[in-house]
Amino acid sequence: MITVHHLDNSRSQRILWLLEELGLDYRVEHYRRDPKTMLAPSALRAIHPLGKAPVLTDGERVLAESGAIIEYLGDTYAAGTLMPPPGTEARRRCSYWLHYAEGSAMPPLLLKLVFSRVAKGPAPFFVRPVARAIAAKVQRTFVDPQIALHLDYMEGELGKSAWFAGEDFSVADIAMSFPVEAASARGGLDAGRPRLWAWLERIHARPAYWRALERGGAYRLG
Repeated sequence: MITVHHLDNSRSQRILWLLEELGLDYRVEHYRRDPKTMLAPSALRAIHPLGKAPVLTDGERVLAESGAIIEYLGDTYAAGTLMPPPGTEARRRCSYWLHYAEGSAMPPLLLKLVFSRVAKGPAPFFVRPVARAIAAKVQRTFVDPQIALHLDYMEGELGKSAWFAGEDFSVADIAMSFPVEAASARGGLDAGRPRLWAWLERIHARPAYWRALERGGAYRLG
């Protein structure tokens, strides 16, 4: 039996979605973030030493890192369908987007979240203006331009094919859902980039996407 150790408002939502797309039986172990720190609970360390989600167990296998889990599920259960066959151009593109989602797209969005919290978070009154000024400058001069650069890149790539890895929906689109949804929630993505916006609408129209939300619970990235 496959078990997903699922943290609310996290990358693990994509794993539930992929399992729903594949029609596999699985169970969900729910974990909640600390309301003050927003970190995962220490109970997750009993499953994996880093104590982060997602973690997936499949029999004796324990897998962490959402990209690696998606690749494992794709190779094991979706070869030739949601995971393009090895050696094809679609597979090369699929592998690229699996790595790009976490390695390139997410870092500036994470910085956006961190510096937004610095600007809004509690601090001694004599430190607060300096901290907020530094956070605002970093966002304005580095973070926001980086996010815009990546959104423009994604928009251009979706001009080449209907989905990220080609003309067919694949695990690449599931991997890319988290950074694109995060950009929609806090990174400035709007209808001004029509291809990305239309892509979001298409993934949100998939029944498996909504079944995963029912299993995983509320999902907020803002």
